[in-house]
Amino acid sequence: MIEKIGMAISPEKTLELLNFVLPPAPKPAGQYQPARLVGNMLYLSGQGPRSEGGQFTTGTLGNYLTVQEGYLAGRNVGLQILAVAKDVLGDLSRIDSVVKLFGMVNASDNFVDHAKVVNGCSDLLVEVLGEKGCHTRSVMGANSLPFNMILQVDAIFAIK
Repeated sequence: MIEKIGMAISPEKTLELLNFVLPPAPKPAGQYQPARLVGNMLYLSGQGPRSEGGQFTTGTLGNYLTVQEGYLAGRNVGLQILAVAKDVLGDLSRIDSVVKLFGMVNASDNFVDHAKVVNGCSDLLVEVLGEKGCHTRSVMGANSLPFNMILQVDAIFAIK
């Protein structure tokens, strides 16, 4: 998180200073909730990278997409995750910490850089939330994902 003269600023202000705009929170593509607040824990359903028009960014890492393209898609997923969290919480300052991410990468059999792709999401969350964005994480490859999206990331947040 960017700090100004020793004072932390809000995640929303940090997004603005980094020239990021949160997209609208995506609607569920099936019979599930995009997020569920249970006590002080917020569980987010898997989010995928989307274009400005809301369409999933698609493809397979290792066949048609590079690690850098995957990394950028991961950053996009970070924005999708924050959009859902803001939709539920109203204010991203309520996030006490990002507890865990679980990333699944649509990859060819010989692709081995799954973690580098999900780093895009991890890096964005740390840039926006500072130390509160540091998290545990699991990453895996899959030979397909819903809607052929590049990657999908679930998140768990601790809430103030």
